[in-house]
This record gives sequence, C-alpha cells and structure tokens, in this order.
Amino acid sequence: MVTASARNRVPAPALFVVGGISMYVGAALAVGLYDWLSPSAVAMLRLLGAAVVLIMWRRPGRDAWRGRRLGRATAFGFATASMNLAFYEAIARLPLGTAVAVEFCGPVAVAAVVSRRPRDVGVVALVASGVLLIADVRWPGSPTGVLWALAAAAMWAAYIVLGSRVASGGNGLDDMAVGFAVAAVALSPLLLLGGSATLDALADPVVLLLALGVGVLSSVVPYALDQLVLRRVAPARFAVLLALLPATATMVGLITLAQVPRPLEAVGIAAVIAAVALRSRDGEVPAVVSRT
Repeated sequence: MVTASARNRVPAPALFVVGGISMYVGAALAVGLYDWLSPSAVAMLRLLGAAVVLIMWRRPGRDAWRGRRLGRATAFGFATASMNLAFYEAIARLPLGTAVAVEFCGPVAVAAVVSRRPRDVGVVALVASGVLLIADVRWPGSPTGVLWALAAAAMWAAYIVLGSRVASGGNGLDDMAVGFAVAAVALSPLLLLGGSATLDALADPVVLLLALGVGVLSSVVPYALDQLVLRRVAPARFAVLLALLPATATMVGLITLAQVPRPLEAVGIAAVIAAVALRSRDGEVPAVVSRT
C-alpha cells in the first residue's frame, strides 16, 4: 500500500505527465468515436462513463449529497462537463495541438491573476510564449473551432478554481464523483440531439465499451491525479504545471500518429518545460486553496 508520504514525494510534474498521457490516449479514442457519434454525444458518454466508475469506486456517503458540499461538487461537475463538451467540439474542427494551445488561455489567465511574486509573472510569460509557439491557430479556416476552444479555455479556468475548492475540502474524489453524476444526469438530454443515429450507435456494445474507456482514460485517471496535486499546491502553480500538457500531447502525437513537431513547436515545448522547472518547489503553502 502506498502511504501519503510516499505519494507526496512524487514530483507534481511526473503526476501531470502520467495524467496527460492518459488524457490524450483517451482523446484518440474519442476521435475514433466521431464515426458514430457527434462530439457533444462523445463528451456526454465520457462524462457518464467517468461518473459510473467514480460512483462505484468511491460510493460517496450521505453528507456528499447535501448542503455546501453538494453545491460545490455540482458547480465543479458542470464546469468540467462544459469544458469537455467545448473541447470535443473544438477538436472536431481544429487539429488537436491547436485546440490544446488555444485552451491554455484559461490556465495561463488563472496563473497571471493569482500570482503574487515577480518570478511567477516571468514564469507565466514564459509559458505564454511557449504556448504561442506551439499553437498554429487557423482562424480563417475554422473560426467556430477557435471559438469553441476559447470557450473550453474559460471553462478550464473555472475547473481550476472550483477544483481547488473541492480538493481542499478533504473529500475531493467523493465530491468529484457526486459532481460528475449530477452533471451527467442533468445534461443527458444532449445524447438525444443526434436523433435515431445516436440511439442506434448507443445500442452497439463496442461503442459503449469505447466510451467507457474514454471516460476512464480522459476523466477518472487525470482528474483523480489533479485532486492529489490540488491538495498540495496553489491554483497558480497548478495552472503552470498544466502547461506540461501541450508537450505531453505532442509526444503522444509523435508516438501514436507520427506527428513530428516543427522547429518552432520544439522551442515552445522547451519553453514550457523551462517554466515548470523555474516554478517554486513542491510543498509550498497553498494559500489560495485553503480559502474555502
């Protein structure tokens, strides 16, 4: 059994790399589902799959379903669901790397607003430079895709802020399970927007199995790791660490899709990694997280 002290010795960047690999392997599965389902339906199945797995795993008690805990969990669940829906609509219209880069406007904005020290401002500037180098936004080709990616960015910022409050309550995984379940039930009518074609696809066991895999890989694993990290670091640090994800996405694309980054993209990845290395070490007092 892994003790809490052993978990705390694992560097936060390592946790993010593991979560990022899981997330983008799940994204590859999600793109495969577009042959049968709309992006919004795939996002909903991802949420439903994650909610089912989390509820069965955590089995939240009665206290998690009432009062402030329920309200906080519900807000987090809706922010997460909205982020996923907007992101899936974006990657249906934009290359994955472009959508991820635009989406990073959210966490970078959180880091800029919350940051207190001059070094943090420099780190945010370095991250922004790296993300801009990685990005290849094609506004003339798909303005709708860019707008969906910007919407995902706004919801990602909300995810960071609300997720830190959920994590600081001490029952992050239980509350995450409740939030996902509430959002999944409330937004389930979106599955009906695709009409009979969607209903036919949902009757296919292969589609349902793939959807469950997307939910576990893209939601359960990375978000559970997020909860571990959010109990240890402030939102500003968390937002900067999230900048590892474009680098991770690039590596996943290189290995699974033979997508070789261009020279400027490689420079951007190096800038992002440098920003994470410059940021303060693990164990700092998460001042913002503790204010619930």
